[in-house]
Amino acid sequence: MTGFDDDQQIGYQALPRGVPIVTSDGITIGTVEKVLDNAREHIFDGIVIRTEQGSRFVDAPEVARISLRQVTLTIDAQQAAQLAAYRGGSGATKITRRHWWNRLGRCRRGGFVGCSGWASRRSHPAAGSPSTPRR
Repeated sequence: MTGFDDDQQIGYQALPRGVPIVTSDGITIGTVEKVLDNAREHIFDGIVIRTEQGSRFVDAPEVARISLRQVTLTIDAQQAAQLAAYRGGSGATKITRRHWWNRLGRCRRGGFVGCSGWASRRSHPAAGSPSTPRR
């Protein structure tokens, strides 16, 4: 692969898994495994790359261009070989999980408009217990 990409540029949100990752000197180093972002603030954080050596993380400033055919990096193959191993989780991911957990908790307590709260499993008729709650 030459590293030249004549395909139209796309946003990071539309980047599918499996797209080749190409360094600035035209070397394919792996494929897209996952895109990381801060969903609350719509900020691109980086890409987890699947390589022969395992998963690696490339930070957003090191991504030059994203298209459906390939992702082009600003770093060369020698610099890409030094990318950190990806061990899962990021600050953005933890914030998003916490955010949804808090929303779920408020919904369970009936704190959102449109959320009537959830019945406990013990008192829910579908759970196989009597329709009257235990006291």
